[in-house]
Amino acid sequence: MSKQPSFPAGEDYVIFLQALKARIRTAQVRAALAVSQELVMLYWQIGREILSRQQQQGWGTKVISRLAKDLQQEFPEMKGFSVRNLTYMRAFAEAYPDEAIVQQVAAQIPWFHNCVLLDKVKSLEERLWYAQRTVEQGWSRNVLGLQIESDLYQRQGEAITNFNQVLPQSQSDLMQQVLKDPYVFDFLTLGDERSERALERALIDHIRDFLLELGVGFAFLGSQYPIEVSGKEYRLDLLFYHAQLHCYVVIDLKAGEFEPEFSGKMNFYVAAVDNLLRTDRDDPTIGIILCKSKDKTTVEYALQGMQKPIGVSTFQLATNLPERLQKSLPTVEQLETELDAAIVDLAQEIG
Repeated sequence: MSKQPSFPAGEDYVIFLQALKARIRTAQVRAALAVSQELVMLYWQIGREILSRQQQQGWGTKVISRLAKDLQQEFPEMKGFSVRNLTYMRAFAEAYPDEAIVQQVAAQIPWFHNCVLLDKVKSLEERLWYAQRTVEQGWSRNVLGLQIESDLYQRQGEAITNFNQVLPQSQSDLMQQVLKDPYVFDFLTLGDERSERALERALIDHIRDFLLELGVGFAFLGSQYPIEVSGKEYRLDLLFYHAQLHCYVVIDLKAGEFEPEFSGKMNFYVAAVDNLLRTDRDDPTIGIILCKSKDKTTVEYALQGMQKPIGVSTFQLATNLPERLQKSLPTVEQLETELDAAIVDLAQEIG
């Protein structure tokens, strides 16, 4: 008698089921994004036609109200033909006159994300930057708005570094863009204790928030990470690995103003990690000195003689921020809620 096939063991089946669920969800997201791209291009084309007729034939603003009524009557199942949305379509076409740019960047994010960019960002270059980051990091609509409110565009790549002097140009540019200045630690409440160890403990306690502020690619390896040189142990405040840059990142925390000797200490730490941890598959380790404040000239002089790639940035706590930014920056709970809502946004737009 042939042996009947057995039902898969519990753990094997759970793993199998989870893998299938993940694959189905990925397919759903891809399908939704494909439909969303078609929708954005349709809205741009409608906006372009409205704009063209207004410019060439002298049609006034009332045409949008009439068009909204006629299109809603013809397509009652579609929700996108309100006066307000048609006005956005016209503004969208005016903001992006080049169809190639729309296809390559703007159409890669959902329509309501584009509406946020139209409302909050005036510069074409800045809008495209935020759109590209949305694609890369999967921001929901509200998270995109919060990133704009926190002036992320102005902070990105603003750290003072010696990357141009010690790294190849292509690698230098990539690493420069990873760093920000200032870093906004609005999630920390240190009270009167503002020492390096207190700051370090607070960042570890809020590691998810910290990683979100650092940006995509950072993997946390440890705090007070031990390294041994000539029989003596040294400890790194924070050690990360950057998955996209393929390099270790050492962060040294300073509760006060930048001092020249900080760069020498960091140069030693980076050299030690390069020799003790780095493999042939890894790019050069970089060091980030995070200070409460810094003098630009002092930092530049301190980095001139360093042979290892080092950047110096400042950080801001919630009490240091203008009230507008304190109210606008998200908590981790808000971020989690917004990330979960991203697919819902797509479904609403497509529906």
